[in-house]
Amino acid sequence: MTPEILVSYASLVALLILCIAFLLTVYRVVVGPTLPDRVVALDMLVGIAIGFIAVIAVRSGFNLYIDIAIALCLVGFLATVAFARFILSRRPEEKSGKRQILDGPDVLPAEMNMQNVAGTKLNSRGTKKKGKKR
Repeated sequence: MTPEILVSYASLVALLILCIAFLLTVYRVVVGPTLPDRVVALDMLVGIAIGFIAVIAVRSGFNLYIDIAIALCLVGFLATVAFARFILSRRPEEKSGKRQILDGPDVLPAEMNMQNVAGTKLNSRGTKKKGKKR
């Protein structure tokens, strides 16, 4: 088997894997369930697009595609940072008295702070349990 045929088959397999990854990532962008999930999926789409460009550069032998991939990488990084700042600037709703954790759908009562979450046992109302005195 010649090296040209090997590179041709390897690039076809890489394009197939990238297509599957692209479809799965688009599904994650559409379904969510949270905004940070969508932002990470969009960042992944940029990475997959860079992979497509790299495979096309290897197949065609045209080196300018590598420069395009590097520029897309820089733009994708800046977009991810901008999305992250947007997520952090969002304020939770004041009416509900609850705050939302950014990495999931969990909601904690307002009176719980990080010390209570870290290990202090709480009752159902979010206050410390009273132990028996001996």
